[in-house]
Amino acid sequence: MPKNSKAVKRDLDDEVIESVKDLLSNEDSTDDAFKKSELMVDDQEEKDADVEEGSDVEDERPAWNSKLQYILAQVGFSVGLGNVWRFPYLCQKNGGGAYLVPYLILLLIIGIPLFFLELSVGQRIRRGSIGVWNYISPRLGGIGFASCVVCFFVALYYNVIIGWSLFYFSQSFQHPLPWDQCPLVKNTSHTFVEPECEKSSATTYYWYREALNISSSLSESGGLNWKMTICLLAAWVMVCLAMIKGIQSSGKIMYFSSLFPYVVLLCFLIRGLLLNGSVDGIRHMFTPKLEIMLEPKVWREAATQVFFALGLGFGGVIAFSSYNKRDNNCHFDAVLVSFINFFTSVLATLVVFAVLGFKANIINEKCVIQNSEKILKLLKMGNLSQDMIPHHINFSSITAEDYNLVYDIIQKVKEEEFDSLGLKSCQIEDELDKAVQGTGLAFIAFTEAMTHFPASPFWSVMFFLMLVNLGLGSMFGTIEGIITPIVDTFKVRKEILTVICCLVAFLLGLIFVQRSGNYFVTMFDDYSATLPLLIVVILENIAITRIYGIDKFMEDLKDMLGFSPSQYYYYMWKYVSPLVLLLLLVASIVQMGLSPPGYNAWIEDMAIEEFHSYPTWGMIICISLMVLAILPVPIVFMVRRCNLIDDSSGSLAAVSYKRGRIIKEPINLEGDNTSLIHGKSPSEVPSPNFGKNIYRKQTGSPTLDTAPNGRYGIGYLMADMPDMPESDL
Repeated sequence: MPKNSKAVKRDLDDEVIESVKDLLSNEDSTDDAFKKSELMVDDQEEKDADVEEGSDVEDERPAWNSKLQYILAQVGFSVGLGNVWRFPYLCQKNGGGAYLVPYLILLLIIGIPLFFLELSVGQRIRRGSIGVWNYISPRLGGIGFASCVVCFFVALYYNVIIGWSLFYFSQSFQHPLPWDQCPLVKNTSHTFVEPECEKSSATTYYWYREALNISSSLSESGGLNWKMTICLLAAWVMVCLAMIKGIQSSGKIMYFSSLFPYVVLLCFLIRGLLLNGSVDGIRHMFTPKLEIMLEPKVWREAATQVFFALGLGFGGVIAFSSYNKRDNNCHFDAVLVSFINFFTSVLATLVVFAVLGFKANIINEKCVIQNSEKILKLLKMGNLSQDMIPHHINFSSITAEDYNLVYDIIQKVKEEEFDSLGLKSCQIEDELDKAVQGTGLAFIAFTEAMTHFPASPFWSVMFFLMLVNLGLGSMFGTIEGIITPIVDTFKVRKEILTVICCLVAFLLGLIFVQRSGNYFVTMFDDYSATLPLLIVVILENIAITRIYGIDKFMEDLKDMLGFSPSQYYYYMWKYVSPLVLLLLLVASIVQMGLSPPGYNAWIEDMAIEEFHSYPTWGMIICISLMVLAILPVPIVFMVRRCNLIDDSSGSLAAVSYKRGRIIKEPINLEGDNTSLIHGKSPSEVPSPNFGKNIYRKQTGSPTLDTAPNGRYGIGYLMADMPDMPESDL
């Protein structure tokens, strides 16, 4: 080798290094820009959370700060006003303690299995209801849209109830409470009690006249009730502010809104047990009436209560679980939340009947005093003989037991003319048998009982603040069932969508704050959710067990949870739950057909409720509510079946968005390898190995392409990517 060969080699190496540097410095700027913005998906083994599609930064999908926050959110959504004012009524009406038996059986048959099903699909696919069912089967994507419609209908009137609670809450900071006594009316000559109040009661009058200022029929609108309009606006502002950042904002509020009701219920239970007559109420509540338990109506009402208590079909359960990690034990969550819901209902029932027992005892004491005075008058007039009255009876301080003894003696002696005496049997059970539910329980019966509490304003504030929190917890889940699916599907900004949704809902909700608004609340409550939700959950069950495949789904759960779920769920999902749901659907349709469609109108002159049938236009609204709620299912099915919308992929789930670009991802929904676990969800499909010249601009396409959600992209598409085959599902 020549002496200067090393120097020559060094010069050549320097030239090569400089050439490489020049090459790197002159790299195509377009490719460099694209590399920075390409879709990046982390390996599941390295990171459990998806990259949120459509975001400007590669952030993960929002996640719960802790497991406790998530559980509280699910509990807050499932535990609502129905636990306080519906479950106690059903328990009393359908056999007392015996009602708990069919309720628990149906909780195990349809409640926990279907709740577990919704939790698992939401957690695995990590999308809202629209994305989940569109991914399972594009032709059944309408299930998610139907859930959103039902959520919207329910949110419209549910927030009105929160507005009512806010009104009563604001009126509770005064002593005595404004519904404690009937108002006095003054005219030029004398002062007298308001006739409408005198014919009913102080709390009934305050509810119908002062709070609602209700009209006499559905057709008589009467204009807006400005007090309730302001309260409705306040309720929607609260919901909007809490939901505007999604679970990042609402999750923190859950610590208060979900836990505070339990504090109030425990305080009411302790206080209630110290009241005279509370034990009578609880004893009456849990005295089993086994003969009633065997009636089919009891099982139908128990199944309906289980169904709605857990929020099945609304989409809120799926939305909340979609923010979980995929290895979260959702089976434990399903069982835990279901039994928390059940025990909350039992706790609320204890509280309600402890307080109603106290109220019944007060009414019974008044009854004894009034009828004792009648007996004294009859004795003075000679209609009754003093000899028939036992010697130990002292009418000045007579007890309920002594009065009932005298009543029985008079009834036996004066059997023929007893009815003309005008005496009443003062039995505390008769008062407790007057079943009250819904607004009648919360705003009339319970408020009347609280007027007799020591420090009644404090207890009134606590009670209505509890109702507000119970309502808000359910509203958060309901609104999440609307917002999350739309954001996941159409990639709109959550903040803007939340504000628009709440604003539109408030404007439409003005029909509920007219003087006739309470009748519209009844209409929506009866017709907007029951049948559509049953159909939605039946289709959810069919989609998983028949179309996706129950065996494949069980394998997915094993891979996701780390253990095989009990075969109990296999048989429940495949056979028992669908059958029970179909029977419940048929029973609900029959019940709806047998019950004349109508509402209870408040007649001011007589101060009583009177049943009115819906007018023709009212019936049209009722039918329209049910049809509109379920209409997305056949529409989406026909659109997918007939290929009326060509998205070149057969599924919106096949398109991912990142920084304005459209990248079609290969998804095969046909083979067994596409299970929710073994196959990747759309957000998990790994990006191809981008090589030289793999990207080209689409020939003949404009500079800007329009994405299905209306956003514009740069227009780069992967070359030589085969068209997406439509799913056989």
